[in-house]
Amino acid sequence: MSSAVPVDGRSDFDFIFGRWRVRNRKLKDVTEPACEEWIEFDATAAAEPILGGLGHVDRIWADSFEGFTLRQFDPEAKVWRIWWASSSRPGHLDPPVEGSFSGGRGQFLCDDVLGGHAVKVRFEWTNATPDTARWEQAFSYDDGATWRTNWTMDLTRTNEN
Repeated sequence: MSSAVPVDGRSDFDFIFGRWRVRNRKLKDVTEPACEEWIEFDATAAAEPILGGLGHVDRIWADSFEGFTLRQFDPEAKVWRIWWASSSRPGHLDPPVEGSFSGGRGQFLCDDVLGGHAVKVRFEWTNATPDTARWEQAFSYDDGATWRTNWTMDLTRTNEN
């Protein structure tokens, strides 16, 4: 009996397990297409596997908010679905972005309505190493013709408990 993990994408997020220092740079109001004011802040994040490795949860803490991510891998479709919730929008779970990794880059998309505007949402994961990773969020208000980055997170592994 083989205990090998299938090479179908289910291990693509294994780099995220553990604790991280997170340097955030985001537009002050990501739901406002005309916003030009950027803010920067630090946070702490921690991620762990669930569901026998087919999913995981992570939490992020900053002075201004707490966030929660649920990621689940669908072995039949070979895609990840990612849900986000935060203390800045109590009682709300964002629709999942869906996608996969290719060539060391993860891209995940969905449609949503934010601030009264129809928007395509894109998450991208890059630079995944044992000690670093980068997440970027961008919105498109023209059905994907152009994208505007509105939040980046640069993660650095920490050994803090």
